[in-house]
Parts: sequence; structure tokens; C-alpha cells
Amino acid sequence: MKKRDFLTLLDLTPPELAGLIHRAAQMKKAGPGLAECPLIGKSIGMLFEKASTRTRVSFETGIYQLGGQSIFLSPKDIQLSRGEPLGDTARVLSRYLSALVIRTFSHDTVETLSREAQIPVINALTDLAHPCQALADLLTVKENTDRLEGATMAYLGDGNNVANSLIIGCSMTGMHLKLACPEGYDPDERFLREGDRLARASGGTVQVVRDPSLACSGAQFLYTDVWTSMGQEEETERRKRDLGPYQLNARRLGEAEPEARILHCLPAHRGEEITEEMIQHPQSVIFDQAENRLHTQKALMEWLIK
Repeated sequence: MKKRDFLTLLDLTPPELAGLIHRAAQMKKAGPGLAECPLIGKSIGMLFEKASTRTRVSFETGIYQLGGQSIFLSPKDIQLSRGEPLGDTARVLSRYLSALVIRTFSHDTVETLSREAQIPVINALTDLAHPCQALADLLTVKENTDRLEGATMAYLGDGNNVANSLIIGCSMTGMHLKLACPEGYDPDERFLREGDRLARASGGTVQVVRDPSLACSGAQFLYTDVWTSMGQEEETERRKRDLGPYQLNARRLGEAEPEARILHCLPAHRGEEITEEMIQHPQSVIFDQAENRLHTQKALMEWLIK
């Protein structure tokens, strides 16, 4: 059987995505335990070039709950730090491991690993896409609305890796997504094209607007992310100026549906992209969203690693 990778949500069909969200909900309801151990006897490598809290802990916990072993690989501790080609590393690790989870800067890195490895490769974050986060986001939406199809979401701020992945996830499931981004901060064009194609098939819509009020009007879910990601620290002040009007705050919540839910993938910079009031608001589901990383990644690994 040909191995499958998970580099972006485009590696899934809409039925596969729906199946993963359904299975994650089942796993969440069942709770932790080792009654089902699809990863028993399997070792999963975790190659992380970026710092992590939620991604590392949720993957390591999920692997354990599925009966497997996680092996954390820091680049400075393996031969990549001494110039070993990435392709050689991928081929060697394929002889030891059942899958490889990678969190890195360049999306080219995960694509190289995908080509060279004989085991499934899971993208735990690149600068282009964050598909594992989008899985958790969709589960969170499903928990707070009757169904994904027809649900409305406003995303405010930088059209970054999270925005790119939301475009695909929302368009696959028939959601309506408005992304409010200033000039120069639009999502990746390829993801917008694919999102438009998928939305036409599912009955959803994807739209980029400049006015955050327009995006929030009538929205059931309000989502934002940090303005300055890892590796962009030199741009911090410019980004604060450009993205200031796109803060998720009480005004934006007042423009949305009365019971609109508040989302953020964390970590949050309080007072920048989101206010403390919104994080602590009764309509915030931010920490449910963080928990859902565990359940959706368990469903993903169960499905992907044979």
C-alpha cells in the first residue's frame, strides 16, 4: 500500500476530512486510555526545528495514548546539525520509525522529507501551512454549531499559515470564511485558488476583505492569530502598525452574531491581536480549541500510520 503523507489539508479528500473530524469527536468522548492501541510497537519520530508547547505535548500524549513511543529529535542533536543531507536523514529514519512528525520553517523541508521517506510524514507546522491546527479548529466549530456546512467564520489579521489552512478546511466542509487582511498580508494565492475551487463544490465561500467590520458582520466564529510569527521578529513594529485595526476585541464581537464564539490557536499576545477580555470571555472556546489538538491528531495518526 502506498504511504500517505499529511503536508496540507489538500492531502485529504472532503470525505476523509469529515471522517477524521468524526473520529476525533468519538475519541474525545471516549477519553484517554489504552483500550485501543493502533500504534502498539510503533515508534514515531518528532523532528522539531521550532519551539513548541501545544504541538509537542499533544503529539507525545496522543502517541502514548495510542500505545506508541515518541522519539523527540532536535536538529542540534542529530547529524543534520553537521551537514547530513535531509534526504539521507529521511531514508535512515524510515528504517527505524513508523512515521515522522516535523515542525519547521520552510515548507520545502517537509516536501523533501515526503519525497525521500518511506514512512508517513506529518506537517506539524511550516511557514506555509498548519494543517493539524485546522483539524482542531474544525472540531471546535463542530462542537459549537449544528453542522459545519453553512457555518460562518471571520478571520482577522495576517494571512499566514493558519489562514492558509483554514481556507482549505472551511472550503472543504461548506463553511463561509471571510478573511480580513490589510494590503500586503493576504493568504497564499495557491490556497485561495484551491479554496475557491473546493468551495464551489461544497457550497461554501472564501473571501478576502480589507474591512474587519465587514468580515465580522453576521459571523458565528471570530478567529485571530499572532501578528508576528517565529522568524519575523525584525518586522514586529511594522506589523503592529499595519495590523492594529484588525484586533479581535469587544467591538468586533459586537459586530458578530450574538452568541459568536472566539477562537485563537495560541500562544496569544494579549493587547496585540486579541484583548485579554476576549480570551477570558464566556464565549471564548480558545482552550477547548487547544485541547482538540490532542484528539484530532490522535485520529490522524490512527488513520495514517498502518
